[in-house]
This record gives sequence, structure tokens and C-alpha cells, in this order.
Amino acid sequence: MSAGASGGPRRACVLGSPISHSRSPQLHAAAYAFLGLDIEYTRRDVNQDSLETFLHGEGSASDWVGWSVTMPLKAAMARHVDTCSERVSSLGVLNTVVLGSGEGGRLHGENTDVDGIVRALTEVSVLERRAGAFGILGAGGTASAAAVAAAELGFDEVRVYARSPERAAALEPVAERLGLTLRAFPLEALAADIQAQRLAALVSTLPPGAADAAAQTVLPGAEGPVLLDAAYEPWPSVIAAGWTRNGWPVVSGLVMLLHQAVRQVELFTAESRNPAGDLSAADRTEMVRSMRGAVGLG
Repeated sequence: MSAGASGGPRRACVLGSPISHSRSPQLHAAAYAFLGLDIEYTRRDVNQDSLETFLHGEGSASDWVGWSVTMPLKAAMARHVDTCSERVSSLGVLNTVVLGSGEGGRLHGENTDVDGIVRALTEVSVLERRAGAFGILGAGGTASAAAVAAAELGFDEVRVYARSPERAAALEPVAERLGLTLRAFPLEALAADIQAQRLAALVSTLPPGAADAAAQTVLPGAEGPVLLDAAYEPWPSVIAAGWTRNGWPVVSGLVMLLHQAVRQVELFTAESRNPAGDLSAADRTEMVRSMRGAVGLG
């Protein structure tokens, strides 16, 4: 079996710290097995202090096809790529690096978090529930991707709930470019907005456990917004469990991870002998089903 134009085995991995919890290896391995490609996908614990060491060391090898990039590297890695998509240029953060062939291949940055959020929310027909604003918990790199997803889903107002008003304000240029009205609030304001049914959807971009306090202030109501919690380990999170008790719709961050990984696989295999992007609709559905099964999504 071969993956690249050279015919030899290739590598990909997820970079971040901590990284042992990542389910990306299972998703990617299932996809490459379905495609019949010899691409090994692993984890690498890399933080902001060790990023340059990785890039000039192991990362400079010629057998890489790409890297998935997670916290805390989404902004730091964006400063090291040679080219990037319009999304990355606009947001200043990425979650995907595609490597060119050959020694010292050029690094191209992409952001497939947007695809993951859009497709995860589309699974619960959020478009049919769009009778309110798009809420975002947190103001980091994934929050920027969530703002783009809001625009792509047709929302015109984003309400950001963050511990730091200054960080929330940093999203304003992104919102302005997207034609979105952005309003920033402290985390404590979430409960009142839910009670007033101001939100149609809420994406929590906070690290595991960071949304627990906000979740405990939300009281049961007639109807709550669709929740997508990007933190999927442990699952269910405190906020997801609260939503379930209230009978409100919840989407696991694993669904977002799945869909952003599907797009990464398409990018990583574009120059292979069996590109995922060239699959028929039926075969693509089968590949995604295999990836779902690999992380227990069914």
C-alpha cells in the first residue's frame, strides 16, 4: 500500500498539550484504513515552548502529510505556516497544517473547526431553530471558528460569554468582517439570556470543566438552545448533563471532532492515489460511518 506520490508510507499526527486524551488517532486511522492508504497517525505532545524545536527537528522530515493542531498551538502555529486559507488569515488561528512533498515541504494552514461546528449543528437541524442569537462560551481560538460557523449557518447576531471582556472584544474584528453583530457579556449573564430564550444555539469552546460554574446557574425552562460542547472528555460534561436533565438538545464535541477530521482527511490525502475528496457520495458516507464507529458514535 502507498499513500503519497513517492509510493512510500507517510505520517500525520495531532499536536498539542496535553494530548493523551485526543480521539483524533482513532478517527484518522479508520479513514485511512477505508481508503487503503499507508498513513500512520499518532499524537505528539508539543506546547508553545517546544513548537520550534519540533518544527526544526522531527517536523522537518519529508514523510509528513499533515498535522492536526489543538490547544495551545492554534494561534502559535499560524505564525509558522508559509501559506494559509482565507479563514486562517481572517481568524489568526488554525487547526490543520498540510505539508507539501519533499524535504522541508511548505506548510499550509487551514481551519476545519468551522466545518466541524457547522456540520455538528446541522445534524440537529439548528437551522430550523434559528429564532434567536448564536451564543459562544469562551473567547479563544475555537470561539473565532464558532463565529465563522454562525455566519455560515445564517445567524446575524453572536453573543459571547467570557471570563475576560478584553478577550471577547478581540473577536470584534472577526465579527465585523463577517457582517455579524457581536455582543460580549460575563459568563454569569448566560443564565438570564437562556431564561429569556434569546439563544437558538450555544457553542461552548471552554476547556473541560471550565463551563461547570456557568452550567450550574442555568435553571430549567420551557426550551433551551441547542448546545454543542467542544470539550468531549470526560463525557457527558457537567454542562451537557445539565442540558440533558432539562430535556434540551445536546451535541457532543466528538461530533464536531468527527466532521473537522473528515475535512482534514480530504486535505491530507489530496495528493494520494485515493483522495478522500474524490470519493462518490456513497463511499464518503461509508468512510464517515467507519470514522463514527471508531469513536463509538454509531
